[in-house]
Amino acid sequence: MRTEKGAHPQGTAMASENRRQAKLITIASFPINYFVENMAVRADSSILVTVANRNQLWYIPPRNANVPVEPVLLFTFSQSAMGIVEVEPDIFYIATSPVIAYQAAILSGRLFTSHESHLHRLNMRDWAPGMSVKPEVVLQFPEPVRGLNGSCMIAPNIILVADCFASLIWRVDLPSGAGKATARVWLEHDSMATDPGGPFPDQPGVNGVGYASKSNYLYYTTTAQELFMRVRVDPDSHDPAGQPEFVAGGMMGDDFCIDESAGVAYIATHRQNTIDRVSLEPSENSYLRHSVAGKPFTEQLIGPTKGAWGRGPSEYGRVAYFQADGGTKSPPIAAGGIARPATVLRVEL
Repeated sequence: MRTEKGAHPQGTAMASENRRQAKLITIASFPINYFVENMAVRADSSILVTVANRNQLWYIPPRNANVPVEPVLLFTFSQSAMGIVEVEPDIFYIATSPVIAYQAAILSGRLFTSHESHLHRLNMRDWAPGMSVKPEVVLQFPEPVRGLNGSCMIAPNIILVADCFASLIWRVDLPSGAGKATARVWLEHDSMATDPGGPFPDQPGVNGVGYASKSNYLYYTTTAQELFMRVRVDPDSHDPAGQPEFVAGGMMGDDFCIDESAGVAYIATHRQNTIDRVSLEPSENSYLRHSVAGKPFTEQLIGPTKGAWGRGPSEYGRVAYFQADGGTKSPPIAAGGIARPATVLRVEL
């Protein structure tokens, strides 16, 4: 049976509780109406950012003190640039899919039949600022692909990619050397479904995915149903071991970062303009939402979509980088209904 939005085991929609607010520092800005979608923090603390509605990949240099730095355009794809994951040092895989076009079709009631989606390999080992990049297509996803979104690595040469409109998660096995990748459906479940009859029919189903390697759990958000879920992963086959279970709800979760040491996740809530702290253990979550940023509302955090830990010494669990689309998708009333520039923020927790 489908898990309906708001029908959480706690018995009520989650209220909001403020915790000590994180410190937010804007390190880079994009023009208004740039839908910053996903990011990867490199070992030198530079950041790669995908922009869904421009089909682009951007580079953000390591920041200099508190002075914002200028993003640099690296590449333009033919489709929406979505999830990005680093599988080896400076080897990245980027998913592209016609997600923005599909969402527009949903809102207008048009039939959309082109769902061709790809995975690109980007080698940045010999790259230096000022050089061009040449992503290589290593996979065209088979049917029933609809709209690729977040991605993560669960084992060497194995990544998972959320398909937010096919309501499933793909497993991609990467070649150990040169060659093409292969993909198959890893898991399909009602908790990953979209809600075409809801108030936001274009909202994704399964959206962000993240792997907790110590406990062998794959966590995922389903934006349309306001769910944060998990499923155990078999450490040998790397396939699902059992059925998904509810972890938390009541937030329109997008992508997130996991702190396994503290046993929590920090979830970007996009339309709700907060970063929420959630326990990785279902029994430790109450009906309250614990927002570490965005409560009270701040224009510095409008439309957060993704968080990733810093790569510097002692930054894991303490310093993360979050990006926000500035209201590109849904300008909040609190900001006068007007979109702001998209940003990348250093978040000190």
